[in-house]
Amino acid sequence: VTFMAFRRHVKNFVKNYSEAEIKVREATSNDPWGPSSSLMSEISDLTYNMVSLSEIMSMIWHRMNDHGKNWRHVYKSLTLLDYLLKNGSKKVIQLCQEGFFNIQVLKDFQHLDEAGKDQGKNKSALRSQLNCS
Repeated sequence: VTFMAFRRHVKNFVKNYSEAEIKVREATSNDPWGPSSSLMSEISDLTYNMVSLSEIMSMIWHRMNDHGKNWRHVYKSLTLLDYLLKNGSKKVIQLCQEGFFNIQVLKDFQHLDEAGKDQGKNKSALRSQLNCS
């Protein structure tokens, strides 16, 4: 278990996050790898429960508003949202349309990582392929 995973576990406990919120936090973590398809599938299944869906979308919008060193939260939130739009409850589409401004504000997002690469380009490309209709 990495220090970051341990820290995330403690924060999940202290903040009393639900199962759905914990899964979204894991899928959108700062770990250098993407969310697993099995984890995204579990989250997708949870979108058919209205309480879980609300928690999932709230956490996605929250993570999407991160910046700076948490650029992976934003990128992975877009990745997860894209997956949920294609595989989750139809209510995801409706909630995405209602919260579309959260995605629009990312159009000018820029972040240079430690190597000087603009990670904002990745988010812009992913944002443009999201279809909330």
